Amino acid sequence: MSLAKRSRHGRTAGIPALLLAVLAVTTALAGGPAQAAEPLTLHELAAAQGKYVGSATDNPELSDAPYAAILGSEFGRITPGNSMKWDATEPQQGRFTFERGDAITDFARAHGQGVRGHTLVWHSQLPGWVAALPPEQVESAMTNHIAQVAGHYRGAVEAWDVVNEPFNEDGTFRAGPFLDAMGSDYIATALRAAHAADPDADLYINDYNTDGLGAKSDGMYRLVSELVAEGVPIDGVGFQSHLAVQYGFPEGMRQNLQRFADLGLDVAVTELDVRMQLPADPAKLATQAGYYQRVFEACLAVTRCEGVTVWDYTDKYSWVPGAFPGQGAATLYDENLLPKPVYGTVRTALGGDDGGGGGPGTLKAQYRTQDQATGDNQIKPVLNLVNTGDTPVDLSTVTVRYWFSGEAGAASYTTWCDWSPLGCGTVTHRVVAADTPKAGADHHLDVGFTGGTLAPGAATGDIQLRLNKTDWSNFDEADDYSRGTGTSYTDAPKIAVHIGGALAWGIEP
Repeated sequence: MSLAKRSRHGRTAGIPALLLAVLAVTTALAGGPAQAAEPLTLHELAAAQGKYVGSATDNPELSDAPYAAILGSEFGRITPGNSMKWDATEPQQGRFTFERGDAITDFARAHGQGVRGHTLVWHSQLPGWVAALPPEQVESAMTNHIAQVAGHYRGAVEAWDVVNEPFNEDGTFRAGPFLDAMGSDYIATALRAAHAADPDADLYINDYNTDGLGAKSDGMYRLVSELVAEGVPIDGVGFQSHLAVQYGFPEGMRQNLQRFADLGLDVAVTELDVRMQLPADPAKLATQAGYYQRVFEACLAVTRCEGVTVWDYTDKYSWVPGAFPGQGAATLYDENLLPKPVYGTVRTALGGDDGGGGGPGTLKAQYRTQDQATGDNQIKPVLNLVNTGDTPVDLSTVTVRYWFSGEAGAASYTTWCDWSPLGCGTVTHRVVAADTPKAGADHHLDVGFTGGTLAPGAATGDIQLRLNKTDWSNFDEADDYSRGTGTSYTDAPKIAVHIGGALAWGIEP
C-alpha cells in the first residue's frame, strides 16, 4: 500500500520507534518531572514497525465492559466476526439490516480504530434464499448485495474481505452458489463491484490453510496472479492462520507471504489463533508460543505485510471450543481477560518487553493443586519457579504472591511448607491482607527464600504449601484469583513473582 493511502486512512503505523521514544521524552519534559510511561500496547509496538495488531469481535461481546476496555485500548483494528456477513445484513432478499455492523464501526470510531469488513461473498452463512435463486439471478443478487453493504460502510471500513475461502485443499475452486452460477469469474466480478461501491477500501481475498507453501496457496497464487495481470481491482491477500499445536507450523510462511507481496499486493494475517487439545500443559503452551512468535516474525519480515489480527483476543469469546470440541486455550488472554504468557511472547516478537513473562534474569511461576476440594479448611498450592532468563536469580530477592479470599471466620492464619527440594527451612511464608481487597483476592500468601541462586533454565521443583485460618473454619476457593484446577504444572500468570520488589511475572488482581 502506498504512503498516500496510509495517510488517507489516518494510520500511525509508519511512526518509527525512535520517534515514539522522542515524543514520550518531550512530553514528559514539557509537563514537568518525568513519570513512568505506561507500557506500549501490542498495536503501538506494531505501529512503530509500520504494522497493526487487531482483534476480531462481535456484538454480544461489546456489552462486556471489561472486555470492551481492553479491545478499545490494546488493538488498532477490529474485524466483525459475523455482523457484516450475508445472513446478518440481507436475511431476506432486498431487505438490509446494518444495526449490528454499525455498532462495530461506531465502537471503532470512538476508539480511533480501523475496521476490516468481513465478508461480502462466502459460500457459508448464506440465507436460504440465495441458494434457492435460479442460476441466472445469482450474479445480480451478488452485485446488489455488495453495492448495498460496501456502499453503506463506505468510508468506515479500511479493507474488505471481498471473497472468503474460495478454494478446496487441493487448490481447486470450492463449489457454492456463486461458482455454480458464474464459474470462477464470480471472484473478479465481486472485486469490481466492491471497488465501485467503495473505491477507497483495500480489497482482499481471504482463505485458511494458505499460510504456507502448498497446493492450496499455489491455487491462490495462480488466481491472484491472473487477476493482477487482467487489471482486476485487488489490493491484497488475507491468510487466516487458524493453527493448532498438534499440527506442524505452515512450511515456508515467510516465503509464501513474500511471493504474494512480490506481485505488488499487500498481505495480512487476518484470523490468527493457535488451539490445542485440552487440558493445556507446558509442552503445548511452549509450542503455541513458538507458533505465535513465528507468525509475527513472518509478517515483520515482509514489508508489505500490513499486520496481524487475532480471532478475538480472549478465550472467553473464542470460537474454537464450539468448532473443535475438546480444544481451546487458543488466544492471548484467558477467560478472565488476563494476558497469558503467550501475550508476552508476542510483545517480545514486536520488539517490546514481555509484560512480565520472561527475559534476562526473570522467573515465571507454575502451579498445580494437590487439593481438589474447594470448601474445606485448608488451601494447598504447589509452586514451581523457572528461570526463563540468561542470568542467575538470587532467590533472596524473590517474593511470590498467591491470591485467595478469606471469607468469614478468623482473620489470622497459619502457614506451612510441607516439602521442597530446596529445603523448607529456606522457604518463608506468611499471609498478608491485600491493600485493595477484591472478590477472590482479599489476601495473598507471600512466599520468599532465605537464600540460594537459581541458574538460567533451572527450576525450584515442588514447593508444597499449605495454609489455614487459626480457627480452622472453611474456605470457599471456587472464586479464588490464583487457584487453578490442574494437577500437573502449567504456567500461572495469576500468581505474581517479584524480584527486588519489581513485578517480573504475572498479573496482579
